[in-house]
Amino acid sequence: MLSTKQKNNLNKLIKDFNFSGSKKYKLIVLLGLLGDFDSFEYAINLKNFIKNNPNNDIDIFAIAIGNKIGKEKFCKFTGFPSKNLEVVHDNKIHQDLMASKGIDIGLGGWINMLIMLSGINSLRTIKEVVRGYTGDKNSKQLFYDEDQINFLNLIKFPGIYFKYTCGDGYLRPFELATYRLNNMLEILRHWNDYILDNNYLPQRGASFLLDDNDQIIYKYFSNDVLGYSSKMADPIAFLTEKCK
Repeated sequence: MLSTKQKNNLNKLIKDFNFSGSKKYKLIVLLGLLGDFDSFEYAINLKNFIKNNPNNDIDIFAIAIGNKIGKEKFCKFTGFPSKNLEVVHDNKIHQDLMASKGIDIGLGGWINMLIMLSGINSLRTIKEVVRGYTGDKNSKQLFYDEDQINFLNLIKFPGIYFKYTCGDGYLRPFELATYRLNNMLEILRHWNDYILDNNYLPQRGASFLLDDNDQIIYKYFSNDVLGYSSKMADPIAFLTEKCK
């Protein structure tokens, strides 16, 4: 349950950013920095949901910490609709909604993030990193035969290679790690555009799914790096489970 203060702040957010929408359901996603691993991955998953479900009854809106230049590059790379993404310059909204700010030992965002990546105060991170290399029979594959994987125009190979080595129909070993490496290279290439302030690197996000009466029917607060969903094997399953 959200507190009365959190509900009021969420309603204010919806009003301030004009996240009214016209569909039956409304998803409000609170991302951390634009250049956060989770922001990229979550946005791509949501883009794929929109693409694969053209008649869905869900308006999807997102807020991230960043600037206009970073937003343009983020939307171009991830495919997330620019008109549905707002950027802010600090984490005040995150604090208002009581999203986790991650670990803070007082040595700056870089150190805090590295500590979380090691699994400290971010217990699911190591499991999720390992899953990226070992694969997951309960997850869908990410690359298909016709996909072309390109690392900075230096290393290129077709998606069918995963089929040759490990079959298809599930998340193959190294497939998710490859996908995340591609996202990471994009972030590193445009670091200054995606990372507005290193101090916000540990900032985690949250998701709020509302019905047509603006009642919250699903919520999730992330506490971990690479933990933007309660079910990482199928991160956006809640959209089809709750919106019936």
